[in-house]
Amino acid sequence: MLHRPHLSPLLTCALSLLLASTAHAAAPSPAPETLQPLLATINERLNLADQVALTKWDSGKPIQDTAREALVITNARKQAAERKLDPDEAAELVAAQIEANKLVQYGLIAQWQAAHKAPDVPRPNLNQLRPKLDELQTRLLQQYADFMPYRVDPDCPNWLAEQRSGLIKDALHGQALIRATGELCVTDQ
Repeated sequence: MLHRPHLSPLLTCALSLLLASTAHAAAPSPAPETLQPLLATINERLNLADQVALTKWDSGKPIQDTAREALVITNARKQAAERKLDPDEAAELVAAQIEANKLVQYGLIAQWQAAHKAPDVPRPNLNQLRPKLDELQTRLLQQYADFMPYRVDPDCPNWLAEQRSGLIKDALHGQALIRATGELCVTDQ
């Protein structure tokens, strides 16, 4: 016969409180209000990749535009200084946006090549899209500056996964959104 020690009501209460506080501490904190606008801007920029892909399909221009990308990253470094951001971190963030956009463009153009046609929708000129992309970059860097204090929070990856999931419209854009947000959280792992 096993002997079970009898716990005093006081000890039982203390253990219950300890377990409850541990369970509460393990629950992720709510996402900061600054994350949703940042993700919305990143997603808006990704959705413009569809139109950029259409202009490149029509013009036959390559997706890779090294000179334009360098200019965009240089501008991001300048804007970073104005917002007291690390220019290298701002450049990495913007480079991730560019790579994610190209991922969408390559994916869409491959789909259109397989179908031998692109969607029959109105298309803006690439020169019409660039000012919008520039405006989005300005907004993106400001929102990134607002989100900076939360990047190192241990709950950051959970916040990101939860908030990002509501923005994904298809597999291609979902992968691109994951790429675009890949460096938002800083973890020690």
